[in-house]
Amino acid sequence: MPSNNGLLVRIEARAEHAEEVAALLTGALDAARAEEGTVTWFAFREGPTVFGIFDTFADEAGRVAHLEGPIAAALMEVVPRLLASEPSIRVVDILAAKPA
Repeated sequence: MPSNNGLLVRIEARAEHAEEVAALLTGALDAARAEEGTVTWFAFREGPTVFGIFDTFADEAGRVAHLEGPIAAALMEVVPRLLASEPSIRVVDILAAKPA
């Protein structure tokens, strides 16, 4: 298994800003690719205004670096304007995985 350190983030956009949030997440892919400690990074949409991010990290240091990095900073910057509430950021431990 490549990693057992993960994050699961739930993001709820204000209805009028849902497409801006989608664009923000789509645009964050290159930043995620550039993070050395990030093993996998997925942005997804659950419904019209609900989004999420699931990512895994090489180790705890990679997870901490990601939480202190540009993607998290960009997300927190738009909270008051684009999001209906603060993102829910949950630390998870991966128990089993089937890598590509």
